[in-house]
Amino acid sequence: MCLRTYRKNWLFCDTPNGAQASAIVYTMVEMAKANGVNVYRYLTYLLEKLPDDRMSDDELELLAPWNETVKAEIERRANESNQSYVNCQGAPATEK
Repeated sequence: MCLRTYRKNWLFCDTPNGAQASAIVYTMVEMAKANGVNVYRYLTYLLEKLPDDRMSDDELELLAPWNETVKAEIERRANESNQSYVNCQGAPATEK
């Protein structure tokens, strides 16, 4: 998504809290992209971990998209997902 799309989406932020939530999501998406992490899988990973404002900086660092452990886990899940697709469909998944 380009910045232009983000700017248009800001029009629909009715409250400061809504705008802040949108900014957080956009930041997570762009950080994932910048670190070569699959955005969908990264956001899914974060939703499973449920980070919050009570976490320490060190705990949050463990969830960052530049963390090698996070990258490895997301890649493992992607490979596992591709493997289950192969098993269910009988043909290998094609790379996009």
